[in-house]
Amino acid sequence: ALAAAHRAASDGDIELVQEIDQLLFASKLNAEMRTASVRSGHQLIDLGAELIEQPLLAEYGARVRSRATPGCQPVASALIYAANGVQTRQAVASDLFAFSASFVGAALRLRLTDHRHAQAVLLETAGVMEQATNAALERGLADLGGCVPLADVMSAQHEKAEARLFAS
Repeated sequence: ALAAAHRAASDGDIELVQEIDQLLFASKLNAEMRTASVRSGHQLIDLGAELIEQPLLAEYGARVRSRATPGCQPVASALIYAANGVQTRQAVASDLFAFSASFVGAALRLRLTDHRHAQAVLLETAGVMEQATNAALERGLADLGGCVPLADVMSAQHEKAEARLFAS
């Protein structure tokens, strides 16, 4: 979604950006995951529009505020990257690294690893991040979405859990 939205934003195609945002939102089965993506997307787009004067970013922000489009985080990130002149490959790779760092950060908070091992894990995943970046750049809009039944089941269970360490 980030790669497709970045390409659309770089082309100035706000209609395609909105379509990608809506498709991404629809592909998230669990309410918790949709809410998390939209909350962080709204914060990011608000901050981006405040700090960067760029017409496409302002238009997307207006559409998010009017609820014409959900405002998912990867799409908001793509617009911010594009507004700052970051190329699609670097935008996708940066976001994958941020996800990976967040993931090992969660493992640290859960005391499943230590700081040194967390750094080693990030280094070990560099090749996978490169492969995922290349795959994202090759895929079209028809490939948006995913099928990860176990993750969806675990997320659904997490939504109903009495005690939760993370919001999503």
